[in-house]
Amino acid sequence: MSSTKYDVIVVGTGPGGYVAAIRAAQLGLKTAVVEAAELGGICLNWGCIPTKALIKSAQVFEYINHSEDYGIKVKGAEMDFNAMIKRSRDVAGGMSKGIQFLLKKNKIDQLLGWGKVQPGKKVEVEDKDGKKTVYAGDHIIIATGGRARELPALKIDNEKIVGYRKAMTLDKKPSKMVVVGSGAIGVEFAYVYKSIGVEVTIVEFLDRIVPNEDEEVSKALEKIYKKAGVKIMTSTEVTAVDTKGKGCKVTVKDKKGTESTIECDIVLSAVGVVSNIENIGLEDVGILVEKGKIKTDEFYKTNMPGYYAIGDVVAGPALAHVASAEGIICVEKIAGHHPEALDYNNIPGCTYCIPEISSVGYTEAQAKEAGYELKVGKFPFSASGKASAAGAKDGFVKLIFDAKYGELLGAHMIGANVTEMIAEIVAVRKLETTGMDLIKTVHPHPTMSEAVMEAAAAAYGEVIHL
Repeated sequence: MSSTKYDVIVVGTGPGGYVAAIRAAQLGLKTAVVEAAELGGICLNWGCIPTKALIKSAQVFEYINHSEDYGIKVKGAEMDFNAMIKRSRDVAGGMSKGIQFLLKKNKIDQLLGWGKVQPGKKVEVEDKDGKKTVYAGDHIIIATGGRARELPALKIDNEKIVGYRKAMTLDKKPSKMVVVGSGAIGVEFAYVYKSIGVEVTIVEFLDRIVPNEDEEVSKALEKIYKKAGVKIMTSTEVTAVDTKGKGCKVTVKDKKGTESTIECDIVLSAVGVVSNIENIGLEDVGILVEKGKIKTDEFYKTNMPGYYAIGDVVAGPALAHVASAEGIICVEKIAGHHPEALDYNNIPGCTYCIPEISSVGYTEAQAKEAGYELKVGKFPFSASGKASAAGAKDGFVKLIFDAKYGELLGAHMIGANVTEMIAEIVAVRKLETTGMDLIKTVHPHPTMSEAVMEAAAAAYGEVIHL
C-alpha cells in the first residue's frame, strides 16, 4: 500500500482521463493518473491525431496529382508510403510528449502500469515487471476507453485482417484492400488508401454508408466515392475470410442471399468500438455494467460511492470530445461545483474523409419521427464563391428547423472544412437561436461558412444565391 493518498485517481489517460485529471488539479485536488500504455490513450496515439496526419498526407498527394486543375504543373511526384507512416507516428509521438508536459505542469502523479479498481476506494497498479502497488483515493474515475470490435467471421490477426491500429502502421502499401464497415474509421481509411493508389472496396452491412448520418449526406458521399473509384457494397455481410493463400478471399452475402468473393491483400475491420471493461476490477468492487457499458448517473457516478466512469466505457457517443466534456463535468461535481449535465443531443460528430462530414442534433428522419413539423433548408457548395475558388464544390449544408418555433433541430454538412464549421451550429443551438436569428447574422464573404446563413435562408424562402 502506497503511503500517498490522493483526492482523485484517474484510470486511463485518453482524452477523457487526462482532461479529467488536469481539471481536477486545477481545482486544487491532489491527483494521479494510471496508464498501462501510452499517455494520451488510443485517440492521441492510435486514433484521432495520427489518422488525421495520414489523411493530410493523402490529401497533399491528391492535390499534387490534380495540380493542373489549379494552373500548376508538377512532374515526377512520388508517394513514399513508409515516410507517410513515419510522419503520422512522429505527430502522435509529439502529442504524447505534450500530454506528459501538461501532467507534470499540473503536478499530477503518473502511475505507470495496469490499473484495477479495488474495494475501499483503492486502485492496484501492476507495472511492467509485475510489481503491484495499491493506491488510495477519495474519488476513483474509470476512463479506460475502447478498442476495435471483432466480428466472429472477421477475427483480427494483425497480418491480413487488421484493425485501425495496424492500418496506420502497415509495412508496405497494399494493392487491394477491403474495408468492412463504413462509419468514420472505415470511410477515413478508405479515402487515405484510395488516394495513394490502393484499390478499395467498402462492405457495409446496413443499407447505406455512414449510416448514422442524414440520408442525403450518405447518398452524397457514396456518389463522390464511387466517382473516385471506390467500390461500395451496401446491405452486404462478410461471412468468411480465407487467409490461407498469399492474400485474402473475402466471402460476402448480399440482401438477396447471393454470395460472391472479393480478393485482396488486406482486410480492414472497422465495425465499431467495444469498451475496455474487462480485468479492471469492476466485479470486485460491485460496479454495475449494463449492455457492455458501466452504468452511471448524469454526473458519472457509478452505483458504488466514490467510483465514477467517463468516456467510451459509459453509454453515449464514443467520441474524444464527449469523453473530455464528461471528465470536466465529473470532476467539477466532485469538487462541489454545480455543472450542467451534458446535452447529448447537442454533440457534434465529425468524419474526416474528403470531403469532410459534420453533424449535430436530429437528422430529418429523426425530427419527423419525433413529431416536429419541419422547415428544411439546403445550400450546395456548388453555389459558393469560396468553394469554387478553392476547387471544392462537392457537398452542401443542410439545416432542419422546427416550423412552429424556429428552433434549430439539426445540421448536416458535407464538404471542405465542414468539421471546422459545425461549432457555430453547436453554439447557436446551445443559445437557443432561431432560424431567423441565423439568417440575420452577417457572415463574412467569401467563406464556406456563408453556406450556413444561406441554408437558413433557404428554409424560410429567403435564400439569395440559389
